[in-house]
Amino acid sequence: MNAFAQLAFWKNLVTPNGYSYSEIPDLSSKVAIVTGANSGLGYATTVALAANGAHVFLACRSQERALEAIERIRKEVKETYPTAPEILKLDFLELDLNDMSKARESAKEFVKKGLPLHILVNNSGIMATPFELSADGIETQFAVNHMGHFVFTLGLLDKLKESQPSRIVVMSSMVHEVTPRGGIAFDKLNDEKAISSMARYGQSKLANLLFGKALARRLAGEKVYVNVAHPGYVQSNLANRTGETYGSFTGRMSIVSAKVFGMKAKEGALTQLYLATSPQVEEKDVRGRYYVPIAKEIQPSSYARDEELQEKLWTYSENLVKEKIAYITPDRYSIAQTPDLTGKVAIVTGANQGLGYITMVALASRGARVFIACRDLKRARKSVEAALAEFRQKYPYN
Repeated sequence: MNAFAQLAFWKNLVTPNGYSYSEIPDLSSKVAIVTGANSGLGYATTVALAANGAHVFLACRSQERALEAIERIRKEVKETYPTAPEILKLDFLELDLNDMSKARESAKEFVKKGLPLHILVNNSGIMATPFELSADGIETQFAVNHMGHFVFTLGLLDKLKESQPSRIVVMSSMVHEVTPRGGIAFDKLNDEKAISSMARYGQSKLANLLFGKALARRLAGEKVYVNVAHPGYVQSNLANRTGETYGSFTGRMSIVSAKVFGMKAKEGALTQLYLATSPQVEEKDVRGRYYVPIAKEIQPSSYARDEELQEKLWTYSENLVKEKIAYITPDRYSIAQTPDLTGKVAIVTGANQGLGYITMVALASRGARVFIACRDLKRARKSVEAALAEFRQKYPYN
C-alpha cells in the first residue's frame, strides 16, 4: 500500500506530534552509538542523547569532523539544556560504511572497550549520488546505506543482547516506494544504466526496511527492540548533496525546496529519538514497525512487508559478506559475555604471555582469583603488573 493511500498518513498531518524533547527520559546509565553523528539528523540525535546523560559514540569516517562536532555539541548543550550533566560523555568511533571490512573492524573496536550498548541508531546514509562502486565492488548507495550497516549491526548484536533491554533504530525513507519492479534489482545492482540514481537510493532504503523487519523477527525472543524510521523532508547535508548531484537548475531547486519546505534537523530527529528512548517502545512491545514524523506509525510498502523478500535480501547480504570478507555472524563468544566469577579460584599455566596472559586478564576482570602457573617468578610478576595496568584501562566500569 502506498503511503499516500493510507488514512493514517493524512491523519498524521493534523494530529499532535507523537513525541517531544521534554519526554526523553534520563539516559545516564545508557551507552549509545549514532552513525553519521557529525552533522544533520545524526548530530541532532547525538545532542539529545548526550544532553539527557547517555554516553554517546559518534561513529563517523572523519575523526577531525567528529571531534569538531563534539565541541559544537558541548557548547550547544551548555547553552540550551540547563539540566544537562556538567560533563558530557562523547567519544569518536571510526566507521567507514563504504568498506565492509572496516565496518566489521569498527564493531570489534567497540566491543573491545568492554562497555554495554543500549542504543544503536543507524542514521548515516547517502542519497541519489552518481554511480560508483564501493571498496567491495558494490554500488555505493546500496553499500553504504544497507551493507555497511548490516555488517556493523551484526558485529554489535551480541553486545546489544547482553545489554538488553536495548534498541536498534534503522533509518529508511518514504522513497523506499520508488524502486524497480520486484523492489530490489539484485541481478542489476551494479548496472549503471539499469535504473536511475533516485531509484537506486529507493531500493537501498527499501533494503533498510527489509533488514529491520527481518532482524526484528530474529530477535522476537529478546528484549532488543528493532524499528525503522522515516525522518521526513529535512534540511540537511543529504539534501544539499542531492542537489549538487543533479546540478544546474534542478539541483538548485532541490536545495532551495529543502530549505523552504524541509523540517529542521532537530525536529526531524524526534522520530528516531522516540524509537531510541521512549519507554513506550518497551511498554507496548514495539518491534519491527515503521514510523514517520513525528513518531507516528504507518504501514510501509507491500514490498517492505513481504517476508519472502526480507529473507531473500538477508541471504543475499550474507552471501555478499561471505564473498568479500568471509564473515557472516559475530563471534560466538566474547570476553564481555564472561559471567561474574567472584568467589572462583583459577589456575592458568603459561599465563605470563600470549593466550595464557589474555585468559588470565579476562578471568581476573570478572572477579576470579587467578594463580599464574609459570617457571619464572620475575616474568610472572611483570605479567601481574601489566595485567593490573590493562585492567584499569580496559575495565573502568568494573
